[in-house]
Amino acid sequence: MENKTKRLYGEYSHTIDEKNRLFIPARFRKAFKKGEKLVLSRGLDGCLFLFPEEEWEKLEDKAKTLPITARDARAFTRHLFSGASLCVADAQGRIPFPPSLKEYAGIDKEVVIIGVSNRIEIWAKQRWKDYCKDTQDRVEDITDKLEEFRI
Repeated sequence: MENKTKRLYGEYSHTIDEKNRLFIPARFRKAFKKGEKLVLSRGLDGCLFLFPEEEWEKLEDKAKTLPITARDARAFTRHLFSGASLCVADAQGRIPFPPSLKEYAGIDKEVVIIGVSNRIEIWAKQRWKDYCKDTQDRVEDITDKLEEFRI
């Protein structure tokens, strides 16, 4: 049977517990198989990315095609892969949250977890509010620029 791309949508507020674990919302957990490996990594725009292992492998395969001689390609792959952490949600749907990734994303306790099609993004609550406020007025300009990608 052919695997389909994950479909992750929505926005949820949660907190990091006292043992540095993050509760993944039930709606997102339903998209994963029990015991499925996930990869948590530094993301872009100050958030963290959480990929199902299968989606992570697709991204990794694309990254492997980047030329090692290109400075920006090296910087991007270092950023993405050096902090990556393989994890599995426990029976309550929690994943361990490495301190280095918490620090990178500016997360103290409160987070916003959003579904972005094939990945989950995890944001510090205030950083997400600031990001939304900043981009809200630019959405139409951004949309115009995406036309070149045929979206």
